[in-house]
Amino acid sequence: MPQEQYTHHRGTMPSSEGPQVYKVGIYGWRKRCLYFFVLLLMILILVNLAMTIWILKVMNFTIDGMGNLRITEKGLKLEGDSEFLQPLYAKEIQSRPGNALYFKSARNVTVNILNEQTKVLTQLITDFADIHGGLAAPGPKAVEAYGKKFEVKTVSGKLLFSADNNEVVVGAERLRVLGAEGTVFPKSIETPNVRADPFKELRLESPTRSLVMEAPKGVEINAEAGNMEATCRTELRLESKDGEIKLDAAKIKLPRLPHGSYTPTGTRQKVFEICVCANGRLFLSQAGTGSTCQINTSVCL
Repeated sequence: MPQEQYTHHRGTMPSSEGPQVYKVGIYGWRKRCLYFFVLLLMILILVNLAMTIWILKVMNFTIDGMGNLRITEKGLKLEGDSEFLQPLYAKEIQSRPGNALYFKSARNVTVNILNEQTKVLTQLITDFADIHGGLAAPGPKAVEAYGKKFEVKTVSGKLLFSADNNEVVVGAERLRVLGAEGTVFPKSIETPNVRADPFKELRLESPTRSLVMEAPKGVEINAEAGNMEATCRTELRLESKDGEIKLDAAKIKLPRLPHGSYTPTGTRQKVFEICVCANGRLFLSQAGTGSTCQINTSVCL
């Protein structure tokens, strides 16, 4: 750095000496330090500029956005896989036309619908693991939905399934249960028709309790192309309070009715008559010229 020189006059007093010259500026080791810091600052500026250009290049900064994020007239557009480490708030999330929309998470996925007071009205949770004593067991647990009512409808708006606190409605024309063990109803079931698939058998079974079928206008059991079997361990009751019980068939067999004791009087025949006890029990008695039910009343005891 050039040094500045100036001449200093001490007023009007005469002096035998010549004018004095003072050196003004930075020189010596200070000058070298200044040059070093200026050079270091230029290097830092160049490095900073290079790093900025590299970051812009790697992050794919453009006028329209950054990386997979693009700014459009309708909002933000994400291309490819995107990861959000914090909650995402958006009015609408939709995929590109013709493509599916995927939500992936290493843990649970929760969707909340809030009201104006930020209280949860509807919630959908996919649980990843069971937590017992602070330890998480790997593997999926369940999909849970919380709300006042749950509905499933077709594209045309027809109700297929709905559930609330009062009832569960299945609006489909047919309900099929594909499990090998069938369907279990701990309480009663109300339906106008129970039908099996074609060429499949229909079984109504109560392994440990009784099975009761009631209807105000009658119960009809019909097997058009097969046999019908009613089996119980203790008691089978057919009751009609105001009407009659009609057995309409070409053959009616009661093979396990008890037999009355045979008496040697009269000729032995292979013809029997059905006798009814006072308690309603039926038994067979060998037919004779007259009724033999009175002879075998010991069966009624």
